[in-house]
Amino acid sequence: MNFAAQFLYSKKQSNRDPAQDSEREEDTDPFWSSCVERLLPNKGEDATKKTDSNQQDGQKNGPAQSDQTAPRPLPINPERLKDFVEEEYLNGDLTTWEKKVGNPDEQLKEAIESTTPKIIKNSVRPKNEFLRFEDISAAAFKIQSGIQKTPCMFSRISKQYGVELYLKKEYLQYTGSVKERGVLYLLTSLPQDQQRKGVIVATDSNFALAVAFHASELQIPVFVIMSAGTSLGRVRMCRDYGAMVILFGPTARDAQSHARRLAQENGYLYIEEEDSAGYLAGLGTVGLEIYEQVPNLDAVIFPAGGHCGLLAGSAAALKHLNPKITVIGVESEKFPIVQQSLKSGHCSTEYDCITHPLYGELGGPSFGANTLKLTKKLIDKMISVREEDVLLSMLRLLECERVTADAEGAMGLAALVADKLPELKGKRVAVVVCSGNLPLPLFRHCIDKALVLDHRVCKFSVVLSDFPGEVTKLLEILGREEVRVLDIQKENIFLNTALFTIEVTCLVETRDRTHTMQLKDMLTEKYSSLKWNDQ
Repeated sequence: MNFAAQFLYSKKQSNRDPAQDSEREEDTDPFWSSCVERLLPNKGEDATKKTDSNQQDGQKNGPAQSDQTAPRPLPINPERLKDFVEEEYLNGDLTTWEKKVGNPDEQLKEAIESTTPKIIKNSVRPKNEFLRFEDISAAAFKIQSGIQKTPCMFSRISKQYGVELYLKKEYLQYTGSVKERGVLYLLTSLPQDQQRKGVIVATDSNFALAVAFHASELQIPVFVIMSAGTSLGRVRMCRDYGAMVILFGPTARDAQSHARRLAQENGYLYIEEEDSAGYLAGLGTVGLEIYEQVPNLDAVIFPAGGHCGLLAGSAAALKHLNPKITVIGVESEKFPIVQQSLKSGHCSTEYDCITHPLYGELGGPSFGANTLKLTKKLIDKMISVREEDVLLSMLRLLECERVTADAEGAMGLAALVADKLPELKGKRVAVVVCSGNLPLPLFRHCIDKALVLDHRVCKFSVVLSDFPGEVTKLLEILGREEVRVLDIQKENIFLNTALFTIEVTCLVETRDRTHTMQLKDMLTEKYSSLKWNDQ
């Protein structure tokens, strides 16, 4: 009996229409039905209506057959699985997925491994000890529209010192200082909410001028706190650039304390010249330009001292582009901050909060751990020069290049003036003239002193008889020697000499050292009472 039933059932299955089987499988395939419901909702509604009508027909025509009401597993066609992908494809307005079917053993192994707890190690990127070249390149791109690409030109001073000298003229920036580069990159990197609140600085240096100008250009509220003793010219320049200038306290430390208090109360950002990566990257763009403007360069000389961010940042750029370029730093012999720090291994604080009339602010946060590391790793040589050499360098720049450089700007050339670098003879050397913001009275005093040091202005006194014609004879001698008399004074009261004598003091200008020695020899022969003041 069972055999006969199985035979009849198999014969019935062989006589069924394959199209009806496919249609029935489509209706019961969960993958297919779920996709159709999602992509073609109308068809799902039609299928629902069809099912409802079948149920009504079944209730109308009588009980359903036993083979249709018996529960059976839903058939799945593996052939249709290829239409569902893990990746997402956009075909018009339709999105499809695909499920990859692999070996069940491999899938089971992957599932077990996924449930196994794994020890996750924190992937912390190590901090950069030194400034990256990529940071300097990014800074150069970001500030290129806001600063001047200053020339690096061949100098006529080359013949005097036997080197092929090129001057990088950073004093041509709008505020007269290279610090515009670092300041602009700092300000453009600030968040927008902080730019709306504003920034505040407490200094009267070139850094304050750069912040005042570029913050105003970027429409950032800027406040500059200066001590009461700041020169009126510097105060006027900051105000002309668009900054709100406040004079507070007798010293720079008082101004800084007041600025920090205002920043805390009003939400301003207190900015000071420090050795942050952003500020050093902005200053390092000078090295990029020098390398581009002067081919086959042998050495570059930078000013150092308390503010040696320019030296550290530019050295990072130059050494990356060509490690064979010699980088030299120059600082004052009176304040050897960098050399002392290199010897001790930590930043020297001996000259912090000291403001020199010629060199400005010394030490402070501008010379920190980052600058010290860069200097120790990248600088080939550090030398110190006398104040007299700096003044002579200012004089050479004024006469030969028409540059009114300050002490910091003339520091690099002072190394050649003092003959501290004989190994550079005949080589191609670039010197950075970084700034030219010296007050006019101080600059005039520096040039007068430099002329004396260069033996071109001298002073002497002689004792003459107080009779008519004696002073005229002295002036005739000076005329024959082609000497220009700048000043002449006569004293006849406060003297320890004989009665009816006078002391005549002359301030004269000569051509050079040789001319001065000729004049001295001539006067020594004529007047035994000659007193010559060399300095």
